[in-house]
Amino acid sequence: MKILLTGATGYIGQRLLPLLVDAGHQVVCLVRDRRRFELSESLKNRVKVATGDLLQPDSLSDLPLDIDAAYYLVHSMSGHDTNFFRAEQESAQHFVAYLNRTPARQVIYLSGIANDRALSTHLRSRRAVEKVLKSAQTAQLTVLRASIIIGSGSASFEIIRDLVEKLPVMVTPRWLQSRCQPLGVRDVMFYLTAVLDNPACLGKSFDLGGPDVLTYREMLLGLARVRGYRRLVLTVPVLTPRLSSWWLYLVTSTTFSLAQSLVESLRNDTVADPKRSIAKAVPHTCMSYEESLQLAFQRIEQNEVVSSWSDALSSGVMERHFMDHMQLPQYGVLRDCQKLRFWRDPEEVRQNVWRIGGDRGWYKVDWLWRLRGLLDKLVGGVGLRRGRRSPTDLRAGDPLDFWRVLVADRRARRLLLYAEMKLPGEAWLQFRILPNDDGTHTLEQLAVFRPRGLAGRLYWYALVPFHFIIFKGMIENIVQYGDTTPAAQPVPRLLPQPG
Repeated sequence: MKILLTGATGYIGQRLLPLLVDAGHQVVCLVRDRRRFELSESLKNRVKVATGDLLQPDSLSDLPLDIDAAYYLVHSMSGHDTNFFRAEQESAQHFVAYLNRTPARQVIYLSGIANDRALSTHLRSRRAVEKVLKSAQTAQLTVLRASIIIGSGSASFEIIRDLVEKLPVMVTPRWLQSRCQPLGVRDVMFYLTAVLDNPACLGKSFDLGGPDVLTYREMLLGLARVRGYRRLVLTVPVLTPRLSSWWLYLVTSTTFSLAQSLVESLRNDTVADPKRSIAKAVPHTCMSYEESLQLAFQRIEQNEVVSSWSDALSSGVMERHFMDHMQLPQYGVLRDCQKLRFWRDPEEVRQNVWRIGGDRGWYKVDWLWRLRGLLDKLVGGVGLRRGRRSPTDLRAGDPLDFWRVLVADRRARRLLLYAEMKLPGEAWLQFRILPNDDGTHTLEQLAVFRPRGLAGRLYWYALVPFHFIIFKGMIENIVQYGDTTPAAQPVPRLLPQPG
């Protein structure tokens, strides 16, 4: 079949794409920006990419008109107002208008279980999107409503993991008594592929859930048991939704807008309705909650995390067209450039550059980086806890602590990061490994800051003494990390100066 996959850069879309290709389907991925959609070598010649924004119907001219089916995996957890609700409906309406011009016979939508009467804004929005998609003229809608999805890199898993691993004693709000039916991401993938072109699923809505019905408190204690931790969870009635959102935001790696949306949604029970069971149409035995956790940790330990919730732009503060920042500005900027000549294998140094951040840290005075991350959290930024998708691999669009990867070019040995932290300006950090005539190589580390007014310039110059310590030590430690050859030799360093 020829299939259109929307949300291809998201947590679910990245995992679904190779499954569809391996099943022999011709897949066209709809993305907002082709530059941040990096396909693996095994998929590059087997997948087509179309550029467009569902909020801008005039941008959808690149979409093919001969598709057989489509996956609608477009939704957001970053909005929290009527504008968000309206935007989701408009996206769905524009998508339906496109579907009506094609012979597509099925559209598959991954939604959320919403069986309570008083639903959160996000669950109400999911239901409203279902209604819009159901209005398509020829494409019959298949809705899969899932509860909490557990898998390496999923938002739910990472938040539960953060809470359990960092807090021996947790003082929690009342919504921890709400019930859910967690489902492993592997089972979600099974259902997404099994309902495709399945006559028993056309025009139907199904509730998905694993074998365990748990409260969120039981989920926390279950993860603690899997990890061998002893944890005490105290539930108090005084934590309002807003206080709960701040608590979740400050303790975990989530953003405040996502924390706010999650807290509102978690007040609803998300338990599958037996009347909407998928068991008859698609028989399948799902993993238990603990089995899903064990598989997630296994993937993390094997460095096989395919996708992460923070891959989405909503995990940071950048606008959709962030790849427009790929070119470093030349004027009106402040710079710190460090260079270091070395004799060791340049590929080893590149690997050190590619492993920066996350658990390895920033190679120099990590406590200062952690302090900067804490301050960023306190003023509403993303902080350092977001970490990275993989400890060894980077690709365009990846989050990296409070940076976003713009360029990760292995062949050119160039890494370019753009700051998502709260700043009175814009900041870039670039690493390049350059060959020398004498057979050696030079690592160039360039920090660029474009200040916003007087506050931006004062911010930069106030940090110059710290830059002298941090940036010089960073480049030396990156080059020398794991090296057993003679010490690297510095070339003249350029002091911070206006561009």
